[in-house]
Amino acid sequence: MKAIRGATTVSEDSPEQIKQAVKELLTEIAQKNGLSDENLVFLLFSNTSDIKSYYPAKAAREAGFYSCALFSAAEPEISGSLKMCIRVMAVVETESQPQHVYLNGAGDLRKDISKIINIAIDGPAGSGKSTIAKIIAKRLNMLCLDTGAMYRAAAMKCLSLGLTTKDEEAVAKVMENIDLKVELKDGAQRTLLDGSDVSDKIRTPQISMAASSFSTLGCVRQKIVELQRGIASGISCVLEGRDIGTNVLPAAQFKFFLTASPEVRAQRRFEENRAKGFIEDYQKILKDITERDEQDKNRRIAPLVKAADAVEIDTSDLNIEQVTAIIEKRIQEKI
Repeated sequence: MKAIRGATTVSEDSPEQIKQAVKELLTEIAQKNGLSDENLVFLLFSNTSDIKSYYPAKAAREAGFYSCALFSAAEPEISGSLKMCIRVMAVVETESQPQHVYLNGAGDLRKDISKIINIAIDGPAGSGKSTIAKIIAKRLNMLCLDTGAMYRAAAMKCLSLGLTTKDEEAVAKVMENIDLKVELKDGAQRTLLDGSDVSDKIRTPQISMAASSFSTLGCVRQKIVELQRGIASGISCVLEGRDIGTNVLPAAQFKFFLTASPEVRAQRRFEENRAKGFIEDYQKILKDITERDEQDKNRRIAPLVKAADAVEIDTSDLNIEQVTAIIEKRIQEKI
């Protein structure tokens, strides 16, 4: 069950305008989210105190949206609030990511969900960017696009065919036709390769190192970046990786660069691997992280580097909630 938000405005307090505005708003919500009468559970309306001539819930019923429970409430008068505004929260049965709808200037109420916003979180391995990105996306009701998972899946495909980075021509052909998709299921990203869910299989240390190696090839980066930009152009996303703010989405409205000492990052990775059942020596992890840092920083195409306009956060002595709070504060200051 999901909640879809929407709002619209009218130019005058008249039954005709309210009926038309509500019908237009609900129709757009239904079409944008692929809803039918069976999906609708509850429609909760509220309207600003300057709307008195007609109940939005009654307008919804007359517009044909009567298969679910309906309720209207008047909001208290608040200084500086948007005038002549009707809001709705639609509770629906769906597994899809909610597409919120704001019409007739009402988008200024919630720029975070009414407009497409991209948040770039970059940083080296073990800096906490994946965990933080998921939390931020959930709190802002956005898709968290795990870009690293896409590179891991591409690396898995190449390894399954016995290819190495020396076989660049063959890898390029694989990338041209790779069947790689990302979908949101139960609030989490699932990575599909050749129609199969490989979300868990791509998390091994072997695939991790292979992803770093194959991502140095121009043909791999070109294809993955193409897929990422396509997704981010159609929906608000939080993207995490190593070159999001500098290469993938240089025009992203929000950019952050997370870092931490190699020792702290190695300890985090050691604990993560142990929780997943991968027992690996701490010193080996530290060595791998150090080597990967050098590889990522010095790769020929789109190296790991902080964007000039990114906010850098050293997470060495901060917990997840502290880092999340810093990022949320920065975002809310601009929205």
